[in-house]
Amino acid sequence: QVQLVESGGGLVQAGGTLRLSCAASGSIFRPYLIGWHRQAPGQQREFVASITYGGNTAYADSVKGRFTISRDNAKNTVYLEMASLKPEDTAVYYCKIRTGEGNGYWGQGTQVTVSS
Repeated sequence: QVQLVESGGGLVQAGGTLRLSCAASGSIFRPYLIGWHRQAPGQQREFVASITYGGNTAYADSVKGRFTISRDNAKNTVYLEMASLKPEDTAVYYCKIRTGEGNGYWGQGTQVTVSS
């Protein structure tokens, strides 16, 4: 089993910054892919960003240039630095990991609310 514990969500004004963290534990079996998705009310869950064990990153077009994903392999933790936040970034943000065995797991989600 794999456990993902997210933190760092909250309420911020438009233009502000937030940093999300996700700590993974359990049978994660390196190397693994880890990243973030989000789901706004009434909408489907969508990809935000991901990072490979080697540090290669991918971003959704909507967050490129504003969000930065990084990871600390020693701590099995991934971070999402969110800057220039917009009201449309409001969503529940979920951490997702694909283990070295190819299994996928989701975190419980953390709410991000951006006020205008």
